[in-house]
Amino acid sequence: MRELRRRWQVRSHRFPTVPRRGGGRGLDPGEVAAFLDRVAHDLGIVYAELERTWEQNDRIKDALRRWQSAQATPTRHGVCQAGARR
Repeated sequence: MRELRRRWQVRSHRFPTVPRRGGGRGLDPGEVAAFLDRVAHDLGIVYAELERTWEQNDRIKDALRRWQSAQATPTRHGVCQAGARR
């Protein structure tokens, strides 16, 4: 797997210039398209990993809530007290 481009790499990327019809120079459209394809691919990977991280975070939070509920015991006043012994 190739390494994803970092923000500074995207910002500092320079495209080669090519002669344009009618004179002057411009960016090579093929180079620009290839660069955009790679950036779009990298963003897809990053967003997929972010989604997996959010899902894992939700599972951990749910497990923690269940564990905390299991640890809480009612007191004689009807209020749960975490860590109380049965």
